[in-house]
Amino acid sequence: MDNLYLLMIIALAFLAIADLVVGVSNDAVNFLNSAIGSKAISFRTIMIVASLGIAIGAIFSSGMMEVARKGIFHPGEFMFSEIMIIFMAVMITDILLLDFFNTVGMPTSTTVSIVFELLGASVAMSFIKIASSGGDYIDIYNYINTSKATEIILGILLSVVIAFSIGALVQYLSRILLSFEFRKKAKILGALFGGIALTAITYFILIKGLKGATFVSEDVLNYIKNNTSTITVGSLVLWTLASYIISVIFKYDVYKLIIIVGTFALALAFAGNDLVNFIGVPIAAWQSFEAWQASGIPANEFSMTVLAEKVPTPTILLFVAGMVMVLTLWFSKKARYVTQTEINLSREGESKERFQPNFLSRGIVRSAMMISTVTTALLPKALQEKIDSNFKKPVIPLSKDKTFEMPAFDMVRASVNLMVAGVLISVATSYKLPLSTTYVTFMVAMGTSLADRAWGAESAVYRVAGVLNVIGGWFFTAIIAFVSAAVIVSLINIHVPSMVAILLLIAVLLLVRNYISHNKKSKEIRAEDSLRKAESSSIQGVIEESADNISNVAKRSNKIYTHIIDGLAKQDLELLKKNKKQVVKLSAEIDELRDHIFYFIKNLDEASVGASNLYINILGYLQDMAQSLEYLNKISHKHIHNNHKKLKYNQIKELKEIDLELQKLLSATKAAFETRSFERIGVIFASKQELLDMVSQKIEKQIARTRTEESSPKNTTLYFTFLLETKDFINATMNLLELYYNEHDSTVEPAKLEIQ
Repeated sequence: MDNLYLLMIIALAFLAIADLVVGVSNDAVNFLNSAIGSKAISFRTIMIVASLGIAIGAIFSSGMMEVARKGIFHPGEFMFSEIMIIFMAVMITDILLLDFFNTVGMPTSTTVSIVFELLGASVAMSFIKIASSGGDYIDIYNYINTSKATEIILGILLSVVIAFSIGALVQYLSRILLSFEFRKKAKILGALFGGIALTAITYFILIKGLKGATFVSEDVLNYIKNNTSTITVGSLVLWTLASYIISVIFKYDVYKLIIIVGTFALALAFAGNDLVNFIGVPIAAWQSFEAWQASGIPANEFSMTVLAEKVPTPTILLFVAGMVMVLTLWFSKKARYVTQTEINLSREGESKERFQPNFLSRGIVRSAMMISTVTTALLPKALQEKIDSNFKKPVIPLSKDKTFEMPAFDMVRASVNLMVAGVLISVATSYKLPLSTTYVTFMVAMGTSLADRAWGAESAVYRVAGVLNVIGGWFFTAIIAFVSAAVIVSLINIHVPSMVAILLLIAVLLLVRNYISHNKKSKEIRAEDSLRKAESSSIQGVIEESADNISNVAKRSNKIYTHIIDGLAKQDLELLKKNKKQVVKLSAEIDELRDHIFYFIKNLDEASVGASNLYINILGYLQDMAQSLEYLNKISHKHIHNNHKKLKYNQIKELKEIDLELQKLLSATKAAFETRSFERIGVIFASKQELLDMVSQKIEKQIARTRTEESSPKNTTLYFTFLLETKDFINATMNLLELYYNEHDSTVEPAKLEIQ
């Protein structure tokens, strides 16, 4: 049995490494989003600063794993054998839960997940103990620290409301003070803002980042605690003066300095304080194992009162954990995917919206608009105009005196995000309130976005829906963590050796599956046949840039149309379901190109209006093609799904004949556009009437069959509809080819837009 627990410790060590990887992938959003979204400094610099913060925070971490050891349950009530089951269940659940959220790109709280996993696992084990001893289930209070669990739940609610509200208020005041033209304001204003922001971040490092660090003595910590006000005022004066000198004498942007220091501070605190979420449980298990081995008492009789004591973690383990976290930060694609979710929700202006609006988001937006209307009516007009002038977005000139897409947000908002998040986390720490770092940083970012008027009429319902989805995911984290850990404890308790082996195997398989699925999704996003936005300012430029799109649409349409006919012929419902996903994907990409029309036209000069007309027509024909394919797949799927009669042999044969001719047409189109052999379009276009005549002949044959032998109305309707929609598809394709043939001029060199 000794070997079993040794193997469990080894398994927990590997689980700790895996948990570090998935944990950093999730929590990177907390300290990366402000710097990445503002584009204040290069991505390489951001990563270096964050890596230094993580490394220092991990190495000098307190190592006092209080939550894992005694924060949720009373360790003296459990035996060593029971504690090992609890810890194993917690780690398996934590890895799978965090990896799931990373895979779907949703930031969640590692603190809440570990706390509710410990709570669920210990509650399940407590019930098992009570049931085996014939006790009363009300005795659960002797095993569980219920007050701590209540604090965590209240912390979730508090962090959501407080962080959002204060973030919005501070951003609103900052924008009124500095406006979007903050660099044109008096230097003293920038210095004052820098002093306040850097003081807040310094306070954050002292209160949160250094709390319980092994290299800081108790005397120093007590001095900081007793002289917080003096240190804060001194920091404000010092940093304001330093900000003024840096901006005036050294000509360095003080806002960049705020973002660099703030990113470092959040990374430092993350590694120094959230490390418990990833390695606290394995280290507590290892220390329990050492104490049990030294005791010589059987595992099911050795009480775990040792966990109630404070035992620092060896520095070498903290160093290894820090290095794993740094490497994960640099190489994890999921970390950047999770970060992108928050940046897009707080982005200035329009972007590709990931979340769909719902009745709740629509209701919230309508209510907010009504409140805004009432507030505007109550304010004096002069004051309203003054406020609006500070929220006026700057216009960045291009060569044609137009605008281009800005960074997600400017450096003022990035600075406020870091400053407010730092202060709130520091205050919560000083009052021992369990606010989640993820919740605070996310909700501050959402509050500043709202106050900064980043959520306009075009995007508000999508952004609010996104925020509601993320918040819902947080509560889902708590519930699923509790239930899953409890279930896994119950399973392991059936037969420890076999169930641990089975559950570890399942965990590994799910992690590998998620990794493969995420890689596949990433490759699809970067796929060669995905459609690209046009950026040219001339007709020939649009033709040249759109050629790849036409080639890809022809290739994908060819495959989709063939699959529709194969699905009908074989009555293959699954094939048509898969085909529907491809059609929807194609339609979504074309819709995205159409959404880009506004920006495309804005970038044109007066002499290039013809290019916009061409581009609009191209997208119109592409959309017609996609809609025809979507409708053909829909009616075919519906026919088979409703178990109607199969198409007759002659009907299938005629459809395959059309399919073969269409394959030739689309393959030739793909080749012509792929090689830019636009002169070949005339030859392809010449087959238009032949193709349409073929479809018309099939229609006439079906009319004759219907009059004499056809007995199925559903069959007849499907076949006629299919042929008529195919004619529409052919017409749309030919119109597209004709447009290119008429507009292309090989003697004219394509023009491009250039940023000054």
